[in-house]
Amino acid sequence: MEAVMSFRATSRVSFQAVSSLNNRPKFTSSGMSLPISRTLMVEQKCRIRAQQSDSKDGSATLSTVGDSEGDALKIKEWEVARLQDEIAASQGIRIRRRPPTGPPLHYVGPFEFPLQNEGNTPCNILEEIVWNKDVEVSQRKERRPLSVLKKALENAPPARDFIGALREANLRTGLPGLIAEVKKASPSRGVLRENFDPVEIARAYEKGGAACLSVLTDEKYFQGSFENLEAIRSAGIKCPLLCKEFIIDAWQIYYARSKGADAILLIAAVLPDLDIRYMTQICKMLGLAALVEVHDEREMDRVLGIDGIELIGINNRDLGTFEVDISNTKKLLEGERGEMIRQKDIIVVGESGLFTPADIAYVQQAGVKAVLVGESIVKQSDPTKGITGLFGKDISF
Repeated sequence: MEAVMSFRATSRVSFQAVSSLNNRPKFTSSGMSLPISRTLMVEQKCRIRAQQSDSKDGSATLSTVGDSEGDALKIKEWEVARLQDEIAASQGIRIRRRPPTGPPLHYVGPFEFPLQNEGNTPCNILEEIVWNKDVEVSQRKERRPLSVLKKALENAPPARDFIGALREANLRTGLPGLIAEVKKASPSRGVLRENFDPVEIARAYEKGGAACLSVLTDEKYFQGSFENLEAIRSAGIKCPLLCKEFIIDAWQIYYARSKGADAILLIAAVLPDLDIRYMTQICKMLGLAALVEVHDEREMDRVLGIDGIELIGINNRDLGTFEVDISNTKKLLEGERGEMIRQKDIIVVGESGLFTPADIAYVQQAGVKAVLVGESIVKQSDPTKGITGLFGKDISF
């Protein structure tokens, strides 16, 4: 019996040893550390959940000690991940960070451990992207640890004022500042532009009056890359650059900055409040702007409750069905929400479904001061003229 250990004993592993949380400071809306009692409460819940993982008849309470500390740590990480999913669900987040699987059977020795693995099929395309991104980021982090990235930042080009560029464009033209998207493909539309030269497209956007550029970096679903982002920055494009990536880990923010990004995207449908607070703090430390994207009233209310938010994007696309309705922008900016946004001087960016001057006028009247547009201009043979057609006038310098 010395070769076996109680599964419950794994809950004694220090909560601070969990690698997924070890480097994550905990912020409140004021930026201060969370009380120690909160950490202890989370740790206690993890212990309880570990104990509840036993089978009803107690047959799965023992596991082989072969590498007890390593096994215990992996099980603890799994338990913490489950707790994180519970917190996200309590905030209305339906996108699961990873498939709902448990520890591999290897970690429970000779005893069969009853895993509840139903629902391992993504519920929509966003969840599928996030699951794929979780694996991708884990692999990238192994190749380039955070310590290496931090050293790379010493040689990164300086961050430029993304928000300032949008404000300046809005004042100059009297129209929403344009974030023009360098985008080759999307899951819903397929390839948007066959002869895709990211630097050439970026230059055409800048010539047409874009205030900033958004560069898709996801490879599997959007055929983008960080190489495109780096190439555009290295080509001397003056427009500040938004790294359009599915951020699920702070490592990605450092990586984007090392490639020349001036801003990053945070999606409220994916990230719990604590992650958004933590990641916006990192952005400020690195000089990056954070565009926090919302899709519905609950997400908007969550984001408005976080101090320090300066830039909110309203995506008119339903992330489950991919249907687009630009009236979503107006709905989210009516009443008290709109008043709070004005009081906090937050710039709102309209996203998706914008193809005509009438569309731009509609969202501007609703209260946006910037728009993020990709499909309607990147598909044009001359993206510069595409911008003029989108706004109904020449907005170039």
